[in-house]
Amino acid sequence: MNMMLRNVLRSVAVVMTVALLSGCGSSGEMSSYDMAKKAQLEQVRAGKFDSGRMWTFEAAPVDYFQQTYNFRPTQEWLDDVRLSALRMSTGCSASFVSGDGLVMTNHHCVRGTLASVQKEGENLLGSGFFAETLADERKIPDVYFEQLMEIRDVSKEIHSAMDAAPTDEARLEAREKKIDEIKTAAEKESGNRAQVVTLYHGGRYSLYLYKRFSDVRLVLAPELQLAHFGGDYDNFTYPRYCLDFSFVRLYDDDGKPFKPDNFFNWSKKGSKEGDPVFVVGNPGSTNRLSTAEQLAYYRDVQYPYVFNLLNDRMEAMLLYVEMHPEKKLEMKTQILGISNGQKSYMGRLAGLRDDKLMQRRRDFDRQFQAEVMKSPELKAKYGNVWKEIAETREKMRTVSSDLYGLRSGGLGISSYYSRAAGLAALADQLQKPEEERNAQFKGGKMDLMKRAFSGAITIDPDMEQLTLERQLKSMVRQLGKDDPVVQMLLQGRSCVDAAKTLIRGTILSDSIKLAALVEGAPASILECKDPFVAAARLAQPRLNAASEIAQETGARDEVNRTLLGRALYDVYGTDIPPDATFTLRIADGVVKGYEYNGTKAPANTTFYGMYDRHFSNPGVEDWELPGRWQTPPPGLDLSTPLDFVSTNDIIGGNSGSPMINIDREIVGLIFDGNIESLPGDFIFAEDAGNRTVSVHSSGILEAVRNVFKADRVARELERGSLPATE
Repeated sequence: MNMMLRNVLRSVAVVMTVALLSGCGSSGEMSSYDMAKKAQLEQVRAGKFDSGRMWTFEAAPVDYFQQTYNFRPTQEWLDDVRLSALRMSTGCSASFVSGDGLVMTNHHCVRGTLASVQKEGENLLGSGFFAETLADERKIPDVYFEQLMEIRDVSKEIHSAMDAAPTDEARLEAREKKIDEIKTAAEKESGNRAQVVTLYHGGRYSLYLYKRFSDVRLVLAPELQLAHFGGDYDNFTYPRYCLDFSFVRLYDDDGKPFKPDNFFNWSKKGSKEGDPVFVVGNPGSTNRLSTAEQLAYYRDVQYPYVFNLLNDRMEAMLLYVEMHPEKKLEMKTQILGISNGQKSYMGRLAGLRDDKLMQRRRDFDRQFQAEVMKSPELKAKYGNVWKEIAETREKMRTVSSDLYGLRSGGLGISSYYSRAAGLAALADQLQKPEEERNAQFKGGKMDLMKRAFSGAITIDPDMEQLTLERQLKSMVRQLGKDDPVVQMLLQGRSCVDAAKTLIRGTILSDSIKLAALVEGAPASILECKDPFVAAARLAQPRLNAASEIAQETGARDEVNRTLLGRALYDVYGTDIPPDATFTLRIADGVVKGYEYNGTKAPANTTFYGMYDRHFSNPGVEDWELPGRWQTPPPGLDLSTPLDFVSTNDIIGGNSGSPMINIDREIVGLIFDGNIESLPGDFIFAEDAGNRTVSVHSSGILEAVRNVFKADRVARELERGSLPATE
């Protein structure tokens, strides 16, 4: 049984027993059930690694590694690992796997680029791709990789600049100015791209210097059906049977394969249960250093809104594909992205609604705050931070309905309504003296803004209808049916009928009328009877007021987050890693299965399992194997490990990260986490079954050699360089 589920069931059993023995409490009193539950939660304590194990390279915990794995990495080991890893412009991680610039990442990290390299009549998502020779490797436009060359501590310079400023806004401005100065000087001196990385929400700052590679060429990518085997059913689950990998090559300025000094060799044995393993990659973002009040806001307000937004968008896209089957392949990547987001937010919400996990975070807050209050110096600096954060979150709750319900652009917002909101903003600014206008509406920029608003809108009428219907439903959820803006748009109609009527009657689809409307602004906009424009004008003051409060509380929160981060660093140092920032980290763990749903997930799966999944689900597209896989080719060893799980700490952005052993050899490739890992946004709970899912190095090599017949790639992986014949 899954450990989290087992603990929950045990808790429920204890509480139910107490309730039955004690009877029901009288009206207005806490019931025996609630009292027992409260008492039990008060015993819950924070775990040692609740804030995770995503360690920075500037503070790698070598003593902890020694104690835990009997392995103490040298500085040479750490430098080699850092320089062998890469960051990809698509938001993924990667690594050098040969001395001739061969790079490994996930298929889903290059999926969106395949259309840009395929030739007429090809469908690389469906058929996959393999370059038989170097000359056949295809250049991928608008994609780059970065290698972290150097790290410098710049905390003192930035903290000094911030501490000298008198207000929250001034502190943030001083920080940005100092960061720009540091980056400009470093880039001029080094010739590399500079990034100042915020750690511990500003408790520390590091300057990272990157070498960038822009000549990227596709070498091998499997079929989408294989890389995403199991589809949405298996996404964020385990056991898994995916081959989510791809290979590209980086080229130098002379158009020759780049020859890195540092790269990972391929393990001959792979990994087995119990082996120590390390993930080297760029986790995107986490909220593990947030206070319990901030997490409660995510749980109650922000994440439910985003989750509903994603659900609405998915519904609209699926209905659109039903109406236009010819668009199915074109929209598949978008649909997969939204589907991934749905499961991600569902898991985050489930974790935030788990009383025990939240209590662990509250207990950490309690311990942390107590340590601060022990020291008069720390108390003077940081003592009010928790109270102020609670106050700003409470203030944000009062405006969240307007902030989300009156949104005027972005995902899930009608193109017509977005244009109407732009017109309302234009009219609003034109009524002000120029010195009071927003920066984008001042001086010569005003004519540019007018021309932008007066441009014709090219939209898909079916998608617009589906989008507007769901936007109206969302507005009703957020604001209620009696809200004046909602009433103006609906006019007593259903959301579906209102969307049809609004689209049919708007003048915003007529470029001539739209141009005249903009030219006569602001009077023409203020007098316009178009329901979109009228509703946007009505919404504008409320949205402005909510946005102003959000900006004000955001600035206060940003400063308090920085103070909280500095306090955390002052109290715990680097014993607690900072939140993820899509910068390079090393995360330790072991290969390990886990209990779930009354059974046990094995440490690794095999090709046998993949074929069982395929033949046990005949006719189900998500488990349909590509043609060349449907009959196992000669030489394919079905007992070869395919995917495996480990206790490493990952999050979005780690996709494509190499999994290495103590000898710096590739034993796997990160591509997912399990359902139990999704609360990882705010807590790392290995004891609750949190696992990282990887493609096994042996499975990749087996497929490359015996199915894709890509012998030149197999040999390059094994020897660490191109075959002599290339």
